[in-house]
Amino acid sequence: MTTTFSRTDESIFGRWWWTIDRWMIAAIITIAACGAILALAASPAVAHHKNLDTFFFARRHFTVIPVSLLVMFAVSLLNRRGIRRLAVICFGFSVVLMIFTLLNGAEIKGAIRWIKLGGLSIQPSEFVKPSFAVISAWLFAAWRLKENFPSYLVSVGLYLTVVALLLMQPDVGMTILVSVVWGVQFFLAGLPMLLVLAIGLVFISGGIAAYFNFNHVQSRIDRFFDPAGSEAYQVARSLEAFRNGGIFGRGPGEGHVKEVLPDAHADFIFAVAGEEFGLIMTLFVAGLFLFIVLRGFIRAFKETDLFVQLAVVGLLVQFALQAIINMASTLNLMPTKGMTLPLMSYGGSSMVASAIGLGMVLALTRERPGQGDVLRDLGGKDMGERLIYDQ
Repeated sequence: MTTTFSRTDESIFGRWWWTIDRWMIAAIITIAACGAILALAASPAVAHHKNLDTFFFARRHFTVIPVSLLVMFAVSLLNRRGIRRLAVICFGFSVVLMIFTLLNGAEIKGAIRWIKLGGLSIQPSEFVKPSFAVISAWLFAAWRLKENFPSYLVSVGLYLTVVALLLMQPDVGMTILVSVVWGVQFFLAGLPMLLVLAIGLVFISGGIAAYFNFNHVQSRIDRFFDPAGSEAYQVARSLEAFRNGGIFGRGPGEGHVKEVLPDAHADFIFAVAGEEFGLIMTLFVAGLFLFIVLRGFIRAFKETDLFVQLAVVGLLVQFALQAIINMASTLNLMPTKGMTLPLMSYGGSSMVASAIGLGMVLALTRERPGQGDVLRDLGGKDMGERLIYDQ
């Protein structure tokens, strides 16, 4: 790969190029490119059913892709202190918008999750996910490095606030996703086993309570175990698409699932991939997600900074879990959730939020030449300061 940046280039972009994980960037761009191809295949039929211009959704998708990638690259330029500041700002605005959404948002399919701003439909809760993961990592790291600072209590308070806002929408799936990420980070930070069991019981009790208190949750779970109704119809068509696609697929534009599924361009984009491009395409896409997650974990665990380890793990667990939920529900391995496939499904808020999260991962896992020398120079400072040192 040729580049105009030399290893002695000390400019911002020069340092960025030689310290960033270029293989991860290549995988991310490839996923986005696959999503663009699938958007061209799936969205025209959906637009036709909604009496919209044939390329209505495709145009929007192709507008969001470059914006999202630019956002990702911009975020990846930040240092670790900048990532924390961005997380705080993003989290604060997102929480305010979530409250505003509950008061003035439009109800769609029984949920109040979207708000119109400047002609755009925005889902504020999507931006809470990456920002809260970074803030929680920061608080947990501070808790472990400074015994007398009860920052974990602050994290618990923020977590309960986010969960309360999500359940008022309601969005049980997002609540579960945020809870799992927060729980993983808390566990890795050194959560006592007694509290692990207590939180586990709370999560289980919460799942049971959600089943009995939210009709859409109960309906989806019941239909998963006893197929009937529209939800089962969508999953049945999805499975049929995979069977029709076989190993090599029916060919670009030759699939039929997009003609019968209203969310073929969003929640069921993986089924379109399976029908038109076959098993090979689905395994390739799943492999790209796995590559990003594993490569991020490897780079994170080489770090001595506890904050970086917790933040990157949280962001990647979030990214992986969202992809797993989408793929698994498409394959009828779990009840449908309505969660998008990161960087591939139609949805501006989801794509930009995913780009922010991945940009944070890229920024936090950038190589830091001479880190060992820096830490030795800080030998007179306490271990906490050394571990959270910023370049």
